[in-house]
Amino acid sequence: MKDKILKLQSKVNMETIYGNFNIATFTDSTEDLMPHIALFTDQHNWSENLPVRIHSECMTGDLFGSKRCECGEQLQHSLKFIQEHSGILIYLRQEGRGIGIINKLKAYCLQDEGYNTAEANKMLGFEEDQRQYNDAIKILDYFNVKNIRLLTNNPDKLDFFNDKKINVVERIPIESHPNETNYSYLKTKKDHFGHFLTKL
Repeated sequence: MKDKILKLQSKVNMETIYGNFNIATFTDSTEDLMPHIALFTDQHNWSENLPVRIHSECMTGDLFGSKRCECGEQLQHSLKFIQEHSGILIYLRQEGRGIGIINKLKAYCLQDEGYNTAEANKMLGFEEDQRQYNDAIKILDYFNVKNIRLLTNNPDKLDFFNDKKINVVERIPIESHPNETNYSYLKTKKDHFGHFLTKL
């Protein structure tokens, strides 16, 4: 299968509650209604070691404030940090660890029966985590980024950069305090997926 070539499709300046950003869409076709999105500060303020957050879409957490995960809190924290320190947030359209919103909600039902997030995805016929980060690399390449400070708790994101031309010079933790609803979800992230979580 031929690797798709991402192109900048549109860009505009946008004032937000976190400050002023440029917002841009990236996809290989103007007919794609679900492009990846980059929010970034003015490039003339960028440092050599650029703060970067690669955030996978989570409609339930990002938009509706679900307490079942910490994604919404991570997104808010990242936008504040990137505005303050000048960088890029890449919003990848891979809902539910890459299984989509329909199957994500089915996985939630299985979690309500006592299965963890990894088990639920496998029971639905998917891998535990189907997310890919190649498109994030392409977007960073578009901006000619070489060295980054990555906002993440996920070791897989760090490992993904091991054989890439973009160098991760620092990992910036992005933890939130667990609540009653997401405690077991975060525990699975730590114990099963090896995420760097210290507040459990």
